[in-house]
Amino acid sequence: METWTEKMPLKLKEDCSTTPEGKGRNEPRTTKRRKMEGGESFANKKVDATQNLEAKDSVEESEDRRVCEIDCKTDAGEMPSLTKNVLFGLGNPLLDISAAVNEVFLKKYGLKADDQILAGDEHKDMFEEMVKRFSVEYIAGGSTQNSMRLAQWLIGEPKQAATFFGSIGQDEFGRKLQEKAKLSHVDAHYYQHPTSSTGTCAVCITGKKRSLVAHLAAANLYNKAEHLDLPENWDLVKKSHVVYIAGFFLTACPEAAMDVATWAKENDRKFCLNLSAPFIPKCFTKQLLDILPLTDILFGNETEAGAFGEMQNFQTNSVKEIARLTQALPKESLRPRLVVFTQGEFNTVVATGKEVMEFPVIPIKPEDIVDTNGAGDAFVGGFFTFHPVKYFLIQRRTRDFISAPPITTPIITASAVNNHFTMVPVHPRNQSVSQLNL
Repeated sequence: METWTEKMPLKLKEDCSTTPEGKGRNEPRTTKRRKMEGGESFANKKVDATQNLEAKDSVEESEDRRVCEIDCKTDAGEMPSLTKNVLFGLGNPLLDISAAVNEVFLKKYGLKADDQILAGDEHKDMFEEMVKRFSVEYIAGGSTQNSMRLAQWLIGEPKQAATFFGSIGQDEFGRKLQEKAKLSHVDAHYYQHPTSSTGTCAVCITGKKRSLVAHLAAANLYNKAEHLDLPENWDLVKKSHVVYIAGFFLTACPEAAMDVATWAKENDRKFCLNLSAPFIPKCFTKQLLDILPLTDILFGNETEAGAFGEMQNFQTNSVKEIARLTQALPKESLRPRLVVFTQGEFNTVVATGKEVMEFPVIPIKPEDIVDTNGAGDAFVGGFFTFHPVKYFLIQRRTRDFISAPPITTPIITASAVNNHFTMVPVHPRNQSVSQLNL
């Protein structure tokens, strides 16, 4: 049977009160509020996205040609070799304390299934009760770190192709996180806060669903000057081709987020952002709107998309329309923004500068789903490794995966299955998406 590679052309044309997650450097330090045309602050203006919907076909085509000239060889299907630190993630590292609990436990602490919040005073005894009452598993977590681990697993070789920065405490939980990252072959460099404890996240699983309660602690105290700005750490940023930040990090250190996003724009790298939770657009509006003009690819789910659309006064509940209007919001580079909104088992929505597309999700048997913890993070990690070269330099780790066809947006969807990874590569032209089980 003819493979996709053989068919390739020679040139690949979270109520806010209870919600979760230098020196020797010559790069410009542009962490101040971004200014849009006319000098008006993007964060202070509800942008009328419809005024920017005119398609930039010639720009896209020119970008396609330029990226392909750089990223693709003339040999059919051949991709450039991967290097260490090609993928960079900056986020809130948390040690997940995961356990199957019951509805009584959720009700006791005011939790909802498939929700994510920040721990409040009412949750101070919850973590200890979980450990005493239930069988718990400790997992290196935090949204961005999850995506980096998954991407590294998919990439395989070289090891440490994925890099991760974040803040932990100088304690046993911090040492556990370091060990887990090492076992995942992620090049993790943590700022170790001198007084705060390592952040934790209670993963309360009921049936197939999970409720997340994050106690950020040190994760919320990332020190840019004492970590990101160090020349040896900034050198790792400069090695990357794809930069990713989950929206949760905007609650911790938006200045660091702006630094890496600005660097990505000024050095023709891809900057990717996740809305992460409804509370991000609701409660951290300024931070989100400051960084959005620098964002090349925006991820989110249908609930987060709805919260963003409400914040922007889009006056629609249609995920497709929200994606279209979000894609057209002002951007600081000519590269068109890509917007990717998942909807669980329903179609994934993708908006480009030209169109809004939908990709059906391959159904899987309910008995094959253990829980949904990490599903969205796995989606992003898989996206980085399986997206075509038009947007990314990261390739597949086997010949079968390298053979993905040169189309605009093949999508990978994720579901949590015993923390084991399996792949079913399928052809998006058959209205399917790749199924990634985490």
